Amino acid sequence: MLEYNRLKKDRRRLLALTGLTDKEFVVLHQAFRTAYATVYPEDKTADGSIRKRQAGGGRKGQLRTTEQKLLFSLVYQKTYPLQVVLAEIFGLSQSRVNRWLQRLLPILKQALDELGVLPTREPDKFALHERRHQEAAELIIDGTDRRRQRPKNPAQQALHYSGKQKTHSDKNIVVVNAKTKRVGYLSQTYAGKSHDKKIVETEPIRYPPGTILYQDTGFQGYEPKVQQTHQPKKSRARAR
Repeated sequence: MLEYNRLKKDRRRLLALTGLTDKEFVVLHQAFRTAYATVYPEDKTADGSIRKRQAGGGRKGQLRTTEQKLLFSLVYQKTYPLQVVLAEIFGLSQSRVNRWLQRLLPILKQALDELGVLPTREPDKFALHERRHQEAAELIIDGTDRRRQRPKNPAQQALHYSGKQKTHSDKNIVVVNAKTKRVGYLSQTYAGKSHDKKIVETEPIRYPPGTILYQDTGFQGYEPKVQQTHQPKKSRARAR
């Protein structure tokens, strides 16, 4: 079973499985522990009723510490495994994995929000969001594809099939700070067939003054109000 007390001694594995270093994990855990105690105080059970015995009594669960709960949440978010795989990794049944995810993911989101590291999802407020971090305005915009289960409906199958990725997927647009790698903007979720440029036209992003924006050829023709854009030129196919 994957345990935080052992994993934290292996920096590369911890980073690969959670996306965080041990120092970053500790900072996030402090906010996560506070948020968890607020939602699930020790004198009450998970369903909100008053405890009849002291907290910690009874059978010991696999996610008995908040460090283990946070690790469980981050591994799911970073690697996005099937629930049956997550069950094997943490020694749980698949049904318990589902229940824990529903309980812990909102708390993880609350903790990230308390730390001020959640990306904004409102394009017209992105400039204000970035000013709060006072970072250099060199930004990278890109589309990300996330694999999903193949829809049963034929029309939905066609809509979610990404020819570039050769699979069914959902898509988001992200804007990342080039220096700190912090994600500042996350678009709404679209079907995998959606084109990057059409998404940003649907969600016109307001950039901070003086922004230098790096974008790939998927944004050909996208010229937002920024100081400068950098985009590679499309290579011409050689004539046979």
